[in-house]
Amino acid sequence: MREAETNARKLARQLRTNMTKAEIILWAQLKGRRVNGNKIHRQLPIGPYIADFACKTGMLVIEVDGATHSTNAQINHDAQRTKFLEAQGWQVLRISNLDIYENLNGVLEAIASKLPPPSASPPPPPFTGEETSPMTDAYIYDAVPYANRFSGGGKT
Repeated sequence: MREAETNARKLARQLRTNMTKAEIILWAQLKGRRVNGNKIHRQLPIGPYIADFACKTGMLVIEVDGATHSTNAQINHDAQRTKFLEAQGWQVLRISNLDIYENLNGVLEAIASKLPPPSASPPPPPFTGEETSPMTDAYIYDAVPYANRFSGGGKT
């Protein structure tokens, strides 16, 4: 099993350096948590398969299908792959190269709809010299009198 995992990792590394044009275009939009703040991996080994893109948090596999995916043999292989991934708890979203080239925004919307929404952002940190009250979340200024804040007097 370990040898198979090592081989899968090596192959995934090779695939990351030899991405198709459609995969490069899509990756530019997916990387850096750009879709609902979710981390998306490229060429992620999952069991005996390597997913083009996958989001572990949303359990979503994104497969980019080119012309080679239209043969009967490839359609059967893709069906087996999808069955395996779904049995592992993954959702599989298949996207054609043509959709990426002609409807990238629609592709991104379809992906975003399958992923968890962005989490609420934490409040910004207090300004220097301020702290927040845990009881009210109101800003409380330090002990420098207001008149001395801008005149250089008092505490700095």
